[in-house]
Amino acid sequence: MVLKVSDIFFSIQGESKYAGLPCIFIRLSGCQLECSWCDTRYAREPGEETSLTVEEIIKETERYRCDLIEVTGGEPLNQAATIALLDGLIAGGYTVLLETNGAVPLDRVNPLVKKIVDIKCPSSGSGGSFLGKNIDYITHDDEVKFVIANRRDYEFSRTFLEKHLLNRGCGILFSPVTPGMEIRALAEWVLEDRLTVRLQIQLHKYIWGEEGDR
Repeated sequence: MVLKVSDIFFSIQGESKYAGLPCIFIRLSGCQLECSWCDTRYAREPGEETSLTVEEIIKETERYRCDLIEVTGGEPLNQAATIALLDGLIAGGYTVLLETNGAVPLDRVNPLVKKIVDIKCPSSGSGGSFLGKNIDYITHDDEVKFVIANRRDYEFSRTFLEKHLLNRGCGILFSPVTPGMEIRALAEWVLEDRLTVRLQIQLHKYIWGEEGDR
């Protein structure tokens, strides 16, 4: 089974509850959405990606000697062979994270994979792309992320949280668009509303600046 791979690299995890930990990243190519704030456009359209088998990808990850790994994109689940990759990584004993935009069904994802589901806010230009049935596959081991650019995005995120996620037991991430959303303002809104969410910055960008990943 072959996958189109944008990059495989070793870096510091910049987001989620695993932020700050060394992590292997497998960035797959291709995405059906076009978010206004996307910072990995190079992985969105066909270009310089490499075709690798699942076995070749797993072999490449072994040289980093790290047990935390994230499959990201693009949108990883657009490629059918991603399911086999996730299963192979779980079988190899890795702690596996999957970053997904929530616009592709999650029902075939190995339940041992820890999903980070990015629900698109209105300012992204991809609002409404989340598949409602995916709520059923979000567990207490997973996290849901909202990337917020303004007050409208914040209110959308708060309402979605209150309507759909309070009983899921999952982690909730509120992440400011940078540049654009003042993190202090977002923090103040969260405190005013007494929301139990994790205010998240992209740690990797503080380390490497606009280089982003490394």
